[in-house]
Amino acid sequence: WDTMDLSANHKGPYFAVTNPQTGEQFFPPKGRYWVFNEPEVVSRIADGRIIFGKSGNARPVQKVLLKDRKSTKRKAESWWDNHGMNEDATAELTSLFGVAKIFSHPKPSKLLKNICSIVLEKNDIVLDFFSGSGTTADAVMQLNAEITSINARFIMVQLPEDLIESLASADNNAKAAIQAAINFLQLEKKPLLLTEIGKERIRRAGKKILDEHPEAAGQLDIGFRVLKIDTTNMQDVYYSPAEYKQDEIVLFADNIKPDRTSEDLLFQVMLDLGVLLSSKIEETTIGGKVVFNVADGYLLACFDSDVTSEVITEVAQKQPYYAVFRDSSIASDSVATNFEQIFATYSPTTVRKVL
Repeated sequence: WDTMDLSANHKGPYFAVTNPQTGEQFFPPKGRYWVFNEPEVVSRIADGRIIFGKSGNARPVQKVLLKDRKSTKRKAESWWDNHGMNEDATAELTSLFGVAKIFSHPKPSKLLKNICSIVLEKNDIVLDFFSGSGTTADAVMQLNAEITSINARFIMVQLPEDLIESLASADNNAKAAIQAAINFLQLEKKPLLLTEIGKERIRRAGKKILDEHPEAAGQLDIGFRVLKIDTTNMQDVYYSPAEYKQDEIVLFADNIKPDRTSEDLLFQVMLDLGVLLSSKIEETTIGGKVVFNVADGYLLACFDSDVTSEVITEVAQKQPYYAVFRDSSIASDSVATNFEQIFATYSPTTVRKVL
């Protein structure tokens, strides 16, 4: 039960609280005082608002009802008996996917939403290292829709578990759910990975939340970005230059692996430069070349081929903090020679980087 820590020259409510069932008396710890006066305590005991633990013979504790709380944050005891059950979570997934029991042992989003509501402050980030079906992401979006001032974000982490392999080693209770997930992904023509179930759940849950909260449509962000851990984008070089024959040097005319996309390079650059991976990214066209505009002009990057002086000039004129190009994309030696001079003229403070 709450007590007050008052200064030494203040006398607060200090008296014995008697358990009416056992007759045992309790005093506040030394130097502390009860929050309520004696008549209030007697009244609250009679109303069941002060109890003596589940056993009936512990120190007095105050029951606080959810309706009495004014803060957006809540303590666990105020909702613990109303947090959803596993069958609720199964029904939730069935409603979203139209498939019965597509995931084994899911958590109810209501439970996760309530847990988040205890601790989240404005613009906090919720991290779930075992995201599974994506319940935590669903819960955060629900909370954002109900309390738009929170504007929380989420990071979901999940190994790309192969469902075919999981099916082979699963017990009988899990086999049906895994098979249902496999059947769903095959119909959707998606890879048979657990992560695909999570991504699809977030998409469908976001749409459902917007349908249920049309008033939040202008404020609620249900978008998300999917990133995978991979090897470097750069070519592997195992020997020093002196160990290569002349006809082998051409193999490294382009130092970037051939299967990598412009988006792959962009996110590598963002990581290298410490730019948040959640930053706003827009694609613009300059001189027929795709230029990525990250964080409203903080970073401009172009990885297309045959980049001309005109493209570089227009990028420099926008005066980004960072400007990044691909070495092999520069149209000619003369363009490469003029590169530094162009930036020195239009945006000398821009940090230039060439991959």
